[in-house]
Amino acid sequence: MDLRALRCFVAVAEEGHFGRAAARLHLAQPPLSRRIRDLEADLGCRLFDRIPTGARLTPAGEVLLAEARDLLERAERARERVRGAEAGRVLVLGTVAGAGLEVGPVALAALRRDHPGVRVRLREAPITDPTAGLREGRVDLALTRLPFDTEGLRIRPLGEEPVVAVVPADDRLATRPRLSAADLAERRRFRLPQGTDALWRAYWFAAEEGTSGPVVASVEECLHAVLWEGAVGLLPAGAAQRHARPGIAFVPVDGHPPSRVVTAWRTDVADPLVGALADALSHAAGHAWAGPHQ
Repeated sequence: MDLRALRCFVAVAEEGHFGRAAARLHLAQPPLSRRIRDLEADLGCRLFDRIPTGARLTPAGEVLLAEARDLLERAERARERVRGAEAGRVLVLGTVAGAGLEVGPVALAALRRDHPGVRVRLREAPITDPTAGLREGRVDLALTRLPFDTEGLRIRPLGEEPVVAVVPADDRLATRPRLSAADLAERRRFRLPQGTDALWRAYWFAAEEGTSGPVVASVEECLHAVLWEGAVGLLPAGAAQRHARPGIAFVPVDGHPPSRVVTAWRTDVADPLVGALADALSHAAGHAWAGPHQ
């Protein structure tokens, strides 16, 4: 499959509209439509249903979307590795749910002082993958949060961050100065999908299996579930600053273990530059987090 055709397909899928996708790609709409038709002919199936408001993925299109995103990301990763062999190394740092982003600029400045030819690219992973792509080789180092299955990974603690309850602003819980996880027990909560790391899923869900609620895969989907479906749930305390918006309240939570921010990398990788980035992040975190992160 042609990567250009896959980029066109992903743009239409994400925009839900051929015209908007063409504008995003700086293409005229006829060539874009032609590439989608050629892709459908190559695969022997229809990828979109044309609807009055634009385009909607068919079941086959839903399957291709996940595969196409993965192929495009791997192609970009290969391109950067090849370029890096000539112009300097590119390290890919994966992050999950905003873990430790406040220490990033200081760490990057320190890394550049000691390794001026190294570049760092940030990859934000979905909240369904606490390893941020480490196990699949998509990133060199993860800036993430415990708990999750750490077999085969080296873990270095950076600090702790409390959690907050995220609730609709007009909910009576929003008027409380503090909450406990038990206060959410009878509420409909957003939750992570089956197949997500069990330790990670249990920590953020903080509820028994079988509790109803919308399934989410990103922080934005968590917030949409609160705004549109009246769900509640837990997020890192930093979300109150990074994702503040009308209609949503963030309330501190007592009695729930704080989120432990860590760096992680694979034990079968012995790369001095990965170690240098991990050291830079640890040093920066040591200044930012003298004690538990507040």
